[in-house]
Amino acid sequence: MLLLVGQWMQIAGYWLLAAHGPLGAVAAAAGVAVQFRHLQEISHHAIHGVLARTRRTNHVLAALGAHLPLGFAPVEVRRRRHVRDHHPAATLSTDPNLAELADAGLAPGITRTRYGLALVHPLTPSGITVTITSLTANLLPHPGRAAAFTAVAAAAYLTGGPAGLIAGFLIPRLLLYPLLAWFSLLAEHTWFDAEHRTGTPAQIEAGRCLRLYPRNRALAMLAATTWLPYGDLHHYAHSAHPGLRWNYLPALEHHLSAPHFAPAALFLGSDSVARRHHRALTVQARDNQHQPAARR
Repeated sequence: MLLLVGQWMQIAGYWLLAAHGPLGAVAAAAGVAVQFRHLQEISHHAIHGVLARTRRTNHVLAALGAHLPLGFAPVEVRRRRHVRDHHPAATLSTDPNLAELADAGLAPGITRTRYGLALVHPLTPSGITVTITSLTANLLPHPGRAAAFTAVAAAAYLTGGPAGLIAGFLIPRLLLYPLLAWFSLLAEHTWFDAEHRTGTPAQIEAGRCLRLYPRNRALAMLAATTWLPYGDLHHYAHSAHPGLRWNYLPALEHHLSAPHFAPAALFLGSDSVARRHHRALTVQARDNQHQPAARR
C-alpha cells in the first residue's frame, strides 16, 4: 500500500511542478507518464499475486492504486487476459498481445513507412483512437469507474491548475504512458520469429523472450527506472518464474541460461529489437508468397 501511495505522492509533486511555466509542464508530462508506467507494473505484479499475501488483497490494491484512477480494465479481466491467455501462449497465435501488435499493422508485408509508424503506434491517429476507445469502454458502463477517473482529473486540476490537468494528467494518460507501455510490449518477446522449444519453463522462455541492454549498465539502469520498471527489464526471468517478486528477478537471471536474443538497443543498430522484428516480418511475407507456388 505504501508503495502505491509513494507513486501517487510523486505524481502530485509533478502536478505542482506543472504550474510553474512551460519547462515545468514538460517535466511534469514526462514524469507523470513514467509514474503511470510504474503503476502499471506494480499492478501487473499484483495480478500475479506477489504484491500482497492474498489474492483479494492483491486485486484491491491493483484496483485502488492503478486500475480505477487510470481507467484500466477491471482487474479480473486483466488477470484473465494476461495470466491465463498470454503467459502460457506467448508469441503463439492465441496470444492476445500478438493480436494487439497485428492490429497496429505489425504483420507480414508491412512497408517500411508503415513499420516506422507502428513503432510509435500510440502517437498515431489510429493509436490515439484505440486508447480513447479502450478508455471509454472501461469507464462508460461503470459509473463508479468513471467517477474515480474524473476525481483524479479534478485532483490534478486543483493541485496544478489547467497545466496540472493537461500536462500532468491528460497528455501522460492518453499519449505518453501508452507509448512507454508500447515500447515495453515490443521489447518483451521475439514476437515474429520465436523458437518454440520444449523443456523447463526457462528453456521454453529462452526461445521466445529477449533481454535488452545486457552489456550496457547505464542504459539498463535508465530503462529500469523509467519505461521498464519493477523487473520488466528482466521479463525473461519473469516469464520463466511468473510467481517471483520483481526484486528477486535480477538475481534469478544470473542462474538462467541466456535467451537466444540479447539486443543492445531498442531501435538503432543491426541487432536492435526493431530491426529484428522487421526482418522477421519480411521473411514471413517472403515465405507466404512462395507457399502457393509450392503447393502447385
